[in-house]
Amino acid sequence: MVTTKNKKEETKKKPAAKKAVKPTAKKTTVKKKVVKATVKKTVKPVAKKAVKKVVAKKPTAKATVKKASQPKVKKEAVKSKATASPKAIIPAPQAAITPVTEKPKAIVPVEKKKKAIEENKVKDLSYNPGSIEKKWQSKWDADQLYRSKIDHSKKKFYALTMLPYPSGDLHIGHWYAMTPSDARARYMRMKGFNVLFPMGFDAFGLPAENAAIKSGIHPMVRTRDNIVRMRGQLRSMGAMFDWEREMVSCEPEYYKWTEWFFIQLYKHGLAYRKMSPVDFCPNCNTTLAREQVWGDDRHCERCETPVIKKDLEQWFFKTTQYADELLRFDGIDWPQTVKTLQTNWIDRSEGASVIFKTEIGNHDVEIFTTRPDTLWGATFMVFSPEHPLVDEITTAENKAAVNEYKVQAARQSDIQRGALDKEKTGVFTGGYAINPVNGARIPIWIADYVLMSYGTGAIMAVPAHDERDFAFAKKYDLPIIPVILPEGQNEAVVGDVAFIGAGVMVNSGILDGTPVNTEKGRKNPSIAKVIDWLQEKGVGKESVNYRYRDWLISRQRYWGSPIPMVNCPTHGWNPVPDDQLPVTLPEDVEWKPTGESPLKLHPTWKHTTCPVCNGPAERETDTMDTFMCSSWYHLRYLSPKFDQGPFSEEEYNYWMPVDTYTGGIEHATMHLLYTRFFHKALRDMGITEGHEPMTQLRNQGMVLGEDNEKMSKSRGNVIAPDVLVDKYGADTVRAYIMFFARWEMGAPWDSKGIEGAARWIRRVWTLFTDQTGPVTASDETKKNLRRKVHQTLKRVTRDFENFDFNTIVSSLMELLNEMYKAREAGAAGSDEWKEAQEIYLKLMAPVTPHVAEELWTEHLGKPYSIHQQEWPRVDEAAAKEDVVEIPVQINGKVRDRIKVDADASEEDIKAAVLASETVQKQLEGKEPKKVIVVKGKLVSLVV
Repeated sequence: MVTTKNKKEETKKKPAAKKAVKPTAKKTTVKKKVVKATVKKTVKPVAKKAVKKVVAKKPTAKATVKKASQPKVKKEAVKSKATASPKAIIPAPQAAITPVTEKPKAIVPVEKKKKAIEENKVKDLSYNPGSIEKKWQSKWDADQLYRSKIDHSKKKFYALTMLPYPSGDLHIGHWYAMTPSDARARYMRMKGFNVLFPMGFDAFGLPAENAAIKSGIHPMVRTRDNIVRMRGQLRSMGAMFDWEREMVSCEPEYYKWTEWFFIQLYKHGLAYRKMSPVDFCPNCNTTLAREQVWGDDRHCERCETPVIKKDLEQWFFKTTQYADELLRFDGIDWPQTVKTLQTNWIDRSEGASVIFKTEIGNHDVEIFTTRPDTLWGATFMVFSPEHPLVDEITTAENKAAVNEYKVQAARQSDIQRGALDKEKTGVFTGGYAINPVNGARIPIWIADYVLMSYGTGAIMAVPAHDERDFAFAKKYDLPIIPVILPEGQNEAVVGDVAFIGAGVMVNSGILDGTPVNTEKGRKNPSIAKVIDWLQEKGVGKESVNYRYRDWLISRQRYWGSPIPMVNCPTHGWNPVPDDQLPVTLPEDVEWKPTGESPLKLHPTWKHTTCPVCNGPAERETDTMDTFMCSSWYHLRYLSPKFDQGPFSEEEYNYWMPVDTYTGGIEHATMHLLYTRFFHKALRDMGITEGHEPMTQLRNQGMVLGEDNEKMSKSRGNVIAPDVLVDKYGADTVRAYIMFFARWEMGAPWDSKGIEGAARWIRRVWTLFTDQTGPVTASDETKKNLRRKVHQTLKRVTRDFENFDFNTIVSSLMELLNEMYKAREAGAAGSDEWKEAQEIYLKLMAPVTPHVAEELWTEHLGKPYSIHQQEWPRVDEAAAKEDVVEIPVQINGKVRDRIKVDADASEEDIKAAVLASETVQKQLEGKEPKKVIVVKGKLVSLVV
């Protein structure tokens, strides 16, 4: 550059050069100002228009926007056109890149020159998931592509996946639950449904409070920070979440309505308070629901500390009032496993309630029995050691032994005490009861296998016909009286084991001879007859008992929704008036693991006024179980900013019920059962409609660590999706998650396997971005390609419907191989090839949304967005095979396979089989006795 300048200076005189350059410089400066002003006036609005165009329609316009903001060099090149000496005023950098040719390019009009450069510019065809995914996520967000609005012209589809707890980081298990759910929601949208697919955070809970005790970071601060982080991670997934519908359960605008729902349940008699022995975690210092106590050692699900029993005043919901309805699953498509788990958890038993009288005190003791037909064989009674009458009926001489036994029983869990294989132990109280059916005086014992948490805490013992009672009677030498005579026997005798089969009643007064079968309830004639007799005599009645218990919702902790109740010394418990909701949590609390709520220790928060008399009163300082928050979150998604109620009626009427709900089966007897109860209770109040909140339920399995153990930070086997996204891109992670395991089963993670998914996407990219040559393929090749495409379309459609996500990806991998073969055979560029490309990207779109959008819009030049395209329809005629291969069995063993036309008749198939050399060789000249043709599947010869 310096050399060029020196040469010019040598050929010109200095004064002349100054004279010539100065005016030109001034003139150029003026022109620059004019051009600048012009740019300000004219170019900027055009740029705005171009930007608007990019967002709305043409993704390719993005390149135009970039060119409009190129460095100043090009602007100066434009100005040079108007000057007398263009070469003299071209800046040095521009001159350096101008090609030297015999015909100077300077005379080519600038507009044509720019166009020529654009046409000859090599397009970057490398696959860069990082830039592609950010680009489309930003555009989808800006365009509100996934905003769900009421549209009565379309059929709605409410797709819901269980919301996460904001622990601070998503792990691969979250992606495993959400990615396939997102893919199916996208599929349903392409099928023409108006899809709602929301996301939020189940943000209250014990972990945040425990973390606050450890770190001193306020749970409110910690939780909100975690939500910001997790929200970013969820967005990186590229899911079609409608973020304008996000709900966060720890925000006052949400838990205001959680409190309001509690008040409705209270007003309708479904919420009550009572003293109750509860499971209490001494480490977390809080009450636990029965579902939160795990294992044979009965430990806290959070910290694994063994729980203890503690008597506390607690709030309960009357879930048992809906037990029978919760056992019905009419009209819903839920997995049988979940139905069985809920059925067994509720454990409905039909039988009779019978009143025995204690000899001391003449107290009524109600017992429930499923076998009232054995009442005449009751030879003793057994009370739970915790039964309230034990102390009164125990005689002085038995007091010490009874008290010692009570202490021993208290050290054991309910599961340990109720184990069938546990040796039965007990102590005689010295008291007696009167059997109401025959007036017999029978002894009362206490035994740890009888629990206060089941039935009434007292049972009648019929050792002849109950295994546990038999073992107990044998051990303590108590009477055994048979009252059922087995079929085929003439005399009722005591055997070596209890008899629990069919027969006839004996030793039972006027009911002797009544047939006994093995059915339950009134289906057993002996039970039905005894129930009628008990009711006639007024000593018993037909009854149903449940293992299921009312929902204990009180928690002695801070980080939960306040229970909106006020206790007045004069007027007792009353709900907070609606216009005072929400009762908000104070921020200035101290966390002291004392076993009491930090709210109780706050100097002012609990003090309030009675809603009835305005006198001094105290708030309830317990907070609600977090399952209360998650029992109705699906309703808040409908209108999260609505402040006139928990949800908008218009939104409810359009979107509800949830069409498909996905999540873990571990919630079968907790969240899923509570949600059903909640919906039914609200239905009876006129707040919701219908019998069930979720029409269809599907459960995913669990992703284990590579060590085949459950993922946990302590084991160091947690897989962080962020690392995988940075390395491979979200689409690859999504594809591998859907491919590596059957979704409902789960599997151990394999870090090497993801390379296969990455390779598949790169091969797709290469196939769609490579230049195509002339069409040279035969008609047969093109026909075969179209057959494979429509067969794959048929399979993928079926698999999306059936939640078989792993086979969706494998089908796409197989079709890709066929497309590569077809391209090598010269099919690229044909109509069949173009159809294959379009269908392939549409099938990919739900699984790998970013790369599908990029290839569809930028490389195929199709209308934005692929996610708004219609799901392709299967051409059955094209998918049909011309030839099918059929296995041939001879005497049950496959001996050959033959190929016949797909529409071949039964006679043609028989003829083809018998013409086979292999078959004839096996027949050895014999004629088959039978030739059975299962068309298209099998031919069986019997020789």
